[in-house]
Amino acid sequence: MGKQMTEMLKGTLEGIVLALLAEQPAYGYEITARVRDHGFTDIAEGTIYALLVRIEQKSLVDVEKVPSEKGPPRKVYSLNAAGTQELEDFWNTWSFLKKHIEKLNTNNTDNKEN
Repeated sequence: MGKQMTEMLKGTLEGIVLALLAEQPAYGYEITARVRDHGFTDIAEGTIYALLVRIEQKSLVDVEKVPSEKGPPRKVYSLNAAGTQELEDFWNTWSFLKKHIEKLNTNNTDNKEN
């Protein structure tokens, strides 16, 4: 993954994880696997765990410790009301950016054809 892609992804990864948690609660490794299943294959597991710490500190998720068959209990993250609002804000921001960036791209393409 190129540097530009990495930097852009950093700004959207929280929204991506919140969107996945809106679908269903999950624990860290499960979230990493789901992120990768959505095409973000170069995301390091440590990146997801650091993000989970941040969204937990921001009180965007509820955390439940669930017994694990293979060791210590797992922290299962679920989106709470604040996280749902943050996700809605993310999608609104994403829509705004997408609309205006696509407009810039269209203008740029039109200018090259002239």
